[in-house]
Amino acid sequence: MKNKFNLLQLFLVFFISTAIFGQQKATVVIAANLKTAMDSILKVYKLKNPNEEIQVTYGASGKFYEQISNGAPFDLFFSADMNFPKQLKSNGFAVSPIKLYAIGRLAIWSKKLDPNVEKMNSLLNPKVKKIAVGNPKTAPYGAKTIESLKHYRLYDKVKANLVFGENIAQAAQFTAFGAADIGIIALSDAMSSAMKKENGKYYVIPQKSHSPLEQGCVILKHGKGNTAAKQFYDYISSEKAIQILNYYGYSQNKK
Repeated sequence: MKNKFNLLQLFLVFFISTAIFGQQKATVVIAANLKTAMDSILKVYKLKNPNEEIQVTYGASGKFYEQISNGAPFDLFFSADMNFPKQLKSNGFAVSPIKLYAIGRLAIWSKKLDPNVEKMNSLLNPKVKKIAVGNPKTAPYGAKTIESLKHYRLYDKVKANLVFGENIAQAAQFTAFGAADIGIIALSDAMSSAMKKENGKYYVIPQKSHSPLEQGCVILKHGKGNTAAKQFYDYISSEKAIQILNYYGYSQNKK
């Protein structure tokens, strides 16, 4: 009976401690280009922080910006650019400094042809009827795609063939599953295991063709005082998180 009583005491102590100090929770919205890398980061983070729940939603940065501006109860925002976090900060919707956590890259990906042969001119190949890209109005990667196409004087030649995904990850899906013949997607998506299984090939678009894909994160007004949000915001700058980001083609410095 004594052992049973001790077990009951331990259970009650655990239950009361959890109720008082319980599992910390943060609601985090993240740009779609980060899914592969962030899923890996979250697995490592959870092992080290089992008492914290990071509830994640992936999508277009522009859509999240609109939702946050309209009062959506998110705690932390990882954008695909710096502009959306800056606007949120200036409008009083963010409470932390804006952190540059990654610089992304664009890539041309296709199953129908090897983009390394003709590089940017792959988009003009007769086999190409549909080109998947991110929506430049909602996805920063889509906006940089248009910049790059204009830099190479290709935009007017291919604009009739563009198929827009709401976010850059959707553009990758269009290309992988045959809704487009070729796509301009995030390098991180091109390097993902899911895309590798599709047996496509990719060409990394030179950064000189567009302004840097600087990505920023910020703790939002709703997340003020949320220790889980603050801890994950800090963790993205850790050596391990940076290692994972670099593995998926991101950098922390302009090149």
